[in-house]
Parts: sequence; C-alpha cells; structure tokens
Amino acid sequence: MLTKKIEAIRPEDADELLAPAYARRGMQNAVPKYRLPEHEMAPDTAYDLIHDELMLDGNARLNMATFVTTWMEPQAERLMAEAFDKNMIDKDEYPRTAEIEARCVNIVSDLFNAPDQGVGASAIGSSEAVMLAGMALKWRWRERRRAQGKDTHRPNLILGANVQVVWEKFCRYWDVEPRYIPMQKGRYVITPDEVIERTDERTIGVVAILGTTFTGEYEPIEAIHDALAAQNATSGWEIPMHVDAASGGFVAPFLQPELKWDFRLPLVKSINVSGHKYGLVYPGIGWVVWRSHADLPEDLVFHVNYLGGDMPTFTLNFSRPGNQVVGQYYNFLRLGRAGYTQIMEALRDTAMTLAQGIEALGPFELVSDASTIPVFAFKLKDSIQGYNVFDVSHKLRESGWQVPAYTMPEHAEEVAVLRIVVREGFSADMAEMLLADIGKAVDHFEGLSGHEPRAPAPRFAH
Repeated sequence: MLTKKIEAIRPEDADELLAPAYARRGMQNAVPKYRLPEHEMAPDTAYDLIHDELMLDGNARLNMATFVTTWMEPQAERLMAEAFDKNMIDKDEYPRTAEIEARCVNIVSDLFNAPDQGVGASAIGSSEAVMLAGMALKWRWRERRRAQGKDTHRPNLILGANVQVVWEKFCRYWDVEPRYIPMQKGRYVITPDEVIERTDERTIGVVAILGTTFTGEYEPIEAIHDALAAQNATSGWEIPMHVDAASGGFVAPFLQPELKWDFRLPLVKSINVSGHKYGLVYPGIGWVVWRSHADLPEDLVFHVNYLGGDMPTFTLNFSRPGNQVVGQYYNFLRLGRAGYTQIMEALRDTAMTLAQGIEALGPFELVSDASTIPVFAFKLKDSIQGYNVFDVSHKLRESGWQVPAYTMPEHAEEVAVLRIVVREGFSADMAEMLLADIGKAVDHFEGLSGHEPRAPAPRFAH
C-alpha cells in the first residue's frame, strides 16, 4: 500500500481541518469581554459564543411587557434581510427604497385622513418621530409670536403624566416647559378641563395619546379638541394638537373607524405612530405625518439632490438601514385594510377573553379591558394583603412569562398594576397557558402564611 508522510497538525490549526466537538479549541480559552481580542477566531466559534449568551435573554414571544413586534412572516424577514445593507439616507443610490418610503408616508397620511397627503417622514420608532413633531410645534409657535411682535421665551407644552419618557426628553432638549396633568386613582388619562386650565399664550401645543402605555386607554381626543377650539376662538390663541398614536394609530382605523381622533379634527396638526408596534414590523420603524405642508416649517426641512431632482428630508438621524421601511411596505401590500382589520379583531378578542378570564380568577380587578387596543391592566383587589402584583410578576418568570408590574404615575402611585400586551404571534392557546400560570401563581401565594410582599419596582418608563 502506498503511503505518504502526514505532517503533525498544530493545535491552533485544528479547527480548520476537523472540529467534531461542540466546544472547539477556540472556546477552551478565555475571551476578553471588554477589550478587543488579540487574535481572530473561527466564525462558527464567534457565533456560538454570542448565541449561547443570548440564550439567557427572555423569550421574546413570552414577553407580555413589550408593544414591539416579535413575529413576522418568513417572506417579510427575507425581504428585510435583503435590504439590511441599503442606507436609507442615500436616496440617489437607492431610489426604489426612497420611493417605497414615500409610498408608506402617503399610505399613513391617507389612513389618518390628512387633507394634504404625503407630508411626513419615517423615523427610528416613535421616539424620533415625537422629537420631529415637537420641533415643528415649537417652530410654528415661534413664527406666530414673531409675526405678532412678541417674545419667544418660555414656551410650554401640555401633556399628561402618563406620556412616554421621550416627551420629557423633548422638553428638556429643546427647552420647553412641560406642564404635566397629574393622574389620579380611577382616572389615568387627561381631560378637557385639565388641559384648558394649563394653557396660555405660550403653549406650543397639546399632546393627547391614542392608547396609553399604562393602561391602553384612548384619551378623549375629540372632546379635548372641541374644548381647545372653543378656547382659541375666545382668546385669539392658535394652540394646536399633536396626537401620540404610537400604540393606537394602527389599531383605531381598523377597530374604531368612526372614532374622530385624527386629521378629521382641524386642530390636529401632526401624528406619530410606531410601525414596530401594531404596524407589525420588527423594531426600528416609526412614522410622523403632518396635516399639511403649512404645518411643517420649511426651515426644518433639508433638501438633497435626488437623481437630479429635489428630495426634502426631515430627520434627526443619518445612516440607517432601509429594511424596516421595506418590512412596513410589505405589510401594507400583504394585508391591506381587510388584513389589518382581521388581525386587530383577533388580537382584541384574545386580549378581552384573557382579561375576562383573569378577572374571573377572583383576586384581580380590571383597570382596563382591552376594548380599545389589545392591551389591558389589572390590579389585586384591596382586600388582598398577603401578596402583591410584584410577587405575581416575579412568580410568572419561573414559567418564562414576562408580565410587568408597576405603580401608576404621580398622584396615583398607590395603585400597582400588571399589564399585558397582546401582539401578533400570541395565540388563544398561549393565552390559555398564561391564564393557567397566573392561576397557579395565585394558588401558590394564597397557600403561604407569613409571606412578606415584594417591594415595588422602580418607576415605570416603558
């Protein structure tokens, strides 16, 4: 038999030839976590190291805290993967992606009944969208004041204590006084009277929420609008409204189409909505649209050369991938009004059935019932003293569920609740399993004696 000499394999080369074991040689040595390693490693080794660490994260599908989409169709995922490398800001290099973005803006503004459609922008979630809308409110107020020969100092914004933390950031970054309307036990939305009490000639706008993060409730937007319109008529002020529809903007048009909250109300000048919430896209996409070109100050808009033409842009970010915009357009085409309506009806039915099941367990009472968006909050009855919602939340983690427990905003801090967000990918079967685990948690705590309830979690700012 013919043979030839086989050179000895150096240990550092073994991975290139044969790697039969999961723990490859590259994983037998410590890898620095907070400085760049001196040497490279095999791609599979790097993958396994990171993959294994991420296994310790919670299961996104069992995360009942987040509003953010955790499931999309494989075809959407494939399209989004194909667009990861397309920079959204390079409109001349990726003209079709830019065109798709423009179509999405038109679709959103049409959905919200804008009389002048197509005035808006994509953003990295509603946080950036809120910043853009807030800037437009301040700029327009400043223009009006200057036209009247008045100073532009000390602008203020009316908003509830239940707003998402990005509004606090906007006021701090852009030097606007936030005039918060406090919540109170049994009322977790703002009211027309509370709004009118706080407005004056320096008010740049009023923010109303379509689907609060605390309870999922809609604020009485039409009633606030009518009260503000009456005040403007008698005072001569021109205070506009912005609707934060991050959570409800892709729900209300399909579940409550007759509800007037959008540009059908003349004082509503801008609306933000999260595509990555009930727009059903993975994280990283939001939209902001304005009623008309007149409501978006021209000096906030930058113009770039786009294939020899003019492409106006309004954004705080620069480079970002175009895949989220592509994912949003896929959903718009794939689902249409009928598809979105069917999904939202199914989510609402699942959420309301789960809410009713939790109420039937006995110890809980509903704070909201998921009849607006597929979100509801519930609390323990005042008679339950041996355990609290923080105990229940912690116990559910043993089964993989992440159900947040938190106290309500300022002036209602004594109320502690659990909240459940039902998203696409959360089935009726999963709801039954969650309900069963909540029941088991109740049985566990009611069987204890001498249990010390857990301390409240830090202030909720999701």
